[in-house]
Amino acid sequence: MSGNAIEIEGLRKTYAGQKGTGPKDALKGIDLAIPEGSVFGLLGPNGAGKSTLINILAGLVVKSSGRVRIWGFDQDVNPRQSRAAIGVMPQELNLDPFFTPRAALEVQAGLYGVPKSQRRSDEILELVGLSDKANAYARTLSGGMRRRLLLAKALVHSPQILVLDEPTAGVDIELRQMLWSNVRKLNEQGMTIILTTHYLEEAEEMCDEIAIINHGEKVAQDSTANLLGRIDAKTMVIHPASEADTLPSGKGMEVDRRPDGAIAITYRAAETSAEDVLAAVHDAGISIRDVKTEEADLQDVFLELTRAG
Repeated sequence: MSGNAIEIEGLRKTYAGQKGTGPKDALKGIDLAIPEGSVFGLLGPNGAGKSTLINILAGLVVKSSGRVRIWGFDQDVNPRQSRAAIGVMPQELNLDPFFTPRAALEVQAGLYGVPKSQRRSDEILELVGLSDKANAYARTLSGGMRRRLLLAKALVHSPQILVLDEPTAGVDIELRQMLWSNVRKLNEQGMTIILTTHYLEEAEEMCDEIAIINHGEKVAQDSTANLLGRIDAKTMVIHPASEADTLPSGKGMEVDRRPDGAIAITYRAAETSAEDVLAAVHDAGISIRDVKTEEADLQDVFLELTRAG
């Protein structure tokens, strides 16, 4: 092992086009290294190629070219071992409605060749909070419970890597908290987690490292802290003591009046100091009742990196 759970080199996937259109490149030579034991975010707008990449890792889509190594196994040389090292919780609720959760896990374990003596169906059901529904038909489960069952199915063969594809899309707050609690527990036990999500605050909170892809190309990969540091924009929010007739102005400042009467001044720390901002407020004759600052978040980084596309 190189210290990376997954290594991807020059990964391409081209789909044949519809009649009258040319072929479509879903992935355009992506290089990606995912550190062992990390919580890794894979972000991108709709159609960026995230699902294609995940389906290639899961062995559901055949790549056009490139190299994929999963837990040290080359996908072309050792397909069974590489597939056994990864578990995928898909976005779609693809469950057999006539199977109970326990039966679904037993069948899934059988498909992966897990001997009966080594199966952990009841232990996994307890982990995801489905012990009391172990013998209920899947069709009677709520949407949130079905998502829990998808997570359970991804864990039956004790994979070293767990892929969560939009795991909290459309779920309530309680289920989301339960899911992240389980994910943190699995990660603490050494499991590598790969997460795709449209909830960027989740990625910011959960992920050690993030890659952003757009139009089939990787546009960034770095630690979450370093990505956030790429944008040095700050916003100073001034709550005036009385309604301000004149807004402050100055070089490198963007000024906006908010609905609650606060004045938001956005500036780049490398170009404009906080003292300059406060001086502009003073020059505008504004008396300050309260002041706070806001830092850039992952959404700002995401939009800046994908805007060009």
